[in-house]
Amino acid sequence: MAPEITLRPARKSDEAALGRFGAALMRQHHAADPRRFLLTDHPEAGYGRFLVSMLSDPDSLVLVAERGDALVGYVYADVESISWRDLRGPCGFVHDVYVDEPSRQNGIGRQLVLAAVEWARAKGMPQMVLSTAFGNETAQRLFDRLGFRRTMIEMTLDLGRDAASQ
Repeated sequence: MAPEITLRPARKSDEAALGRFGAALMRQHHAADPRRFLLTDHPEAGYGRFLVSMLSDPDSLVLVAERGDALVGYVYADVESISWRDLRGPCGFVHDVYVDEPSRQNGIGRQLVLAAVEWARAKGMPQMVLSTAFGNETAQRLFDRLGFRRTMIEMTLDLGRDAASQ
């Protein structure tokens, strides 16, 4: 029997694993739409450094999922104030949720998102908002099952030289 999954706040010592996961998430998005999603050379260090920099912010949450001694996923969320730009009131916002490929389809993503929802609820937030890549139907089914509803569709128009031929 596989060891149980535990969730815990990320620590500075998790930086390398968080960097690997964040970079994998970045590559996954870039592969889905390379014209929309950023990909940098060797993003592991930058992503890990960024996520660890959020650990001391009381309005940010970085949780990791651990199986035995191995990290298998993370969630990054924060509390956001009213946004006139987005026509949205204060909310919790899930920016990232990632589960390592071999550990998927075991409820870990669900546990991570629900933990972020409970954290936002404890912060007094009336809503939790997230977005997902257009083609990521697996994630969308998870979010649907958790009660999220579709509210926005992002659309991108490329303005570069090749855009005229579209």
